[in-house]
Amino acid sequence: MTDRAVHEDALDELVDTLLFEGYALYPYTPGATKNATPTPFGIVYPPRYAQEVPQTFDHLRIQCVAQIGSPDSTLEGAVRFLQADGPRHQAAERRVELPRTSVAMLAAVPAEAAIELDGLQGLARLSVAPLDGGHVRMELTVRNTTEVPAGLDRAAALGHSLLSTHVVARVRDGRFVSPLAPTEAVQACTQVNTWPVLATPADDAVLGAAIMLPDHPQLAPESRGSLFDSTEIEEALLLHVLALSDEERESTAAQDPAVRAMLERAARTTPEEIMALHGRVTVKDPEAGEPEATHEGTTYRPGDTVLLRPGPGRNAHDHMVEGRTATIERIYVDVDGRVHLAVTVDGVPGQDIMRDIRRYLFFGPDEVERITA
Repeated sequence: MTDRAVHEDALDELVDTLLFEGYALYPYTPGATKNATPTPFGIVYPPRYAQEVPQTFDHLRIQCVAQIGSPDSTLEGAVRFLQADGPRHQAAERRVELPRTSVAMLAAVPAEAAIELDGLQGLARLSVAPLDGGHVRMELTVRNTTEVPAGLDRAAALGHSLLSTHVVARVRDGRFVSPLAPTEAVQACTQVNTWPVLATPADDAVLGAAIMLPDHPQLAPESRGSLFDSTEIEEALLLHVLALSDEERESTAAQDPAVRAMLERAARTTPEEIMALHGRVTVKDPEAGEPEATHEGTTYRPGDTVLLRPGPGRNAHDHMVEGRTATIERIYVDVDGRVHLAVTVDGVPGQDIMRDIRRYLFFGPDEVERITA
């Protein structure tokens, strides 16, 4: 299997997990108050309901910048969501594909795919707009066009909605710029009802997720499969599932095939697999940061000596080092362009240890005075 195929499989597995986030919640029993109504994220409601309830959306849109090799580079898209298919949590997985199309063709005529599924109607649309420097702005939109009567309550509206909607866009002969990058082109992009991030090591795919994620999200290898509440601690949830009474287990298993499969998978979990979920710590070398940064005419570099002048509102510990000299160890620039200087305080016992374990204090350029290069 090629690296590309491996990464595509890993991304599909991640999306499968995200699709069922909030699908059912512990204790998973149908009588639990939290499970009386499905609690999905990423909902694309019918337009009539969205007009009546201002905080809801009848569409989803991602815009991302991609660097392409040529006009013959291609883009493709996929829409993944759940459609209500029974009482409470029951839902059917749905997938709509936007076929691979050249950037040149998409710039002239957007690609579209109709959504017509058991009374649910909508449209997926993929387009590009040329930018400078061999870049394009890709836009992938999903719109619900289902007609419903006025005055629906939320539970009824969910039956005509795209639930847990996720979109994936892929580029061939090109790569996406991080949607979190502080560049002018990226900041000009607008996102609606979704949070896109880079999704593969090669940056040739972006994922529009229903919850906020960092770039390159991935599932832990120790994971034993979706528990529908993946923002919680998997070990604790798994132990809770195993602690369900026989009566709770029977009522839970009877309500939905997906929930029943989760219970069966949990029952097969070995003690060794549960222990593997406990206390895992991954230590890896953080990125070295920026080689330099300039703020109001002063350039800072790792190794420079600065005098610390903590500003107002800092905690007491920061003010204890006021007037001390410090060494700049790392320089970071956040998505808003703000410079953060990671320092160790000079002449303090243990400075070398703090440097080795990368336990830094952080100050802004307006809170220090550069002394030497």
